[in-house]
Amino acid sequence: MLKKERYQHIISWFLKNMPIAETELSYRNPYELLVAVILSAQCTDKRVNMITPALFERFPTPEVLAEVEPDVVFDYIHSISYPNNKAKHLVGMANMLVRDFNSQVPSDMDDLLRLPGVGRKTANVIQAVIFDKATMAVDTHVFRVARRIGLVPMTATTPLAVEKGLVKNIPGELIPIAHHWLILHGRYVCLARKPKCNKCGLTEWCKYYSKEYLPKTSKDDKQ
Repeated sequence: MLKKERYQHIISWFLKNMPIAETELSYRNPYELLVAVILSAQCTDKRVNMITPALFERFPTPEVLAEVEPDVVFDYIHSISYPNNKAKHLVGMANMLVRDFNSQVPSDMDDLLRLPGVGRKTANVIQAVIFDKATMAVDTHVFRVARRIGLVPMTATTPLAVEKGLVKNIPGELIPIAHHWLILHGRYVCLARKPKCNKCGLTEWCKYYSKEYLPKTSKDDKQ
């Protein structure tokens, strides 16, 4: 199967079966999403959503967050991964938003990457979700699913390589939602240790399924 055909079939399946796909992080504005995405690094969205209501109530704006020390923020986020570093990042991020961006979350990639705690994945999420830009954030789910089903080759061994492969082959207007398609598929169906292939609608076009479950064709069969 040609790569173009695989993309066409997989995109068509998602459009039909997952026409609405959104982040599972709870937020009400760009500032809250930025905080939530920073907190979600190496942590589940479910855990982040458990702590952000109290966090946002205490720090409703960048101005309020910028006024406190990291140890105050730590008390609200201690149950997630790497709370010390994330508390420092959040306060630093808030200070920069207030000082350099008039307390507004910027849309430019270079500006986003200046913010403490913001890497390329986080910046891509903000650009796609808030500003509807054709950016593909590659987390562990996107990285695994894209390579496993054959959207990018297994030789794409870095998140950036996977990102470039996906952006090259997915129509620009679909890239923001495609990010969520792949995340949700990886989170609930194409699991890391034991993918639920019996519940997957993509097996017909999946390289992993073809290799692991379909009968091998012998040389005699080809003659």
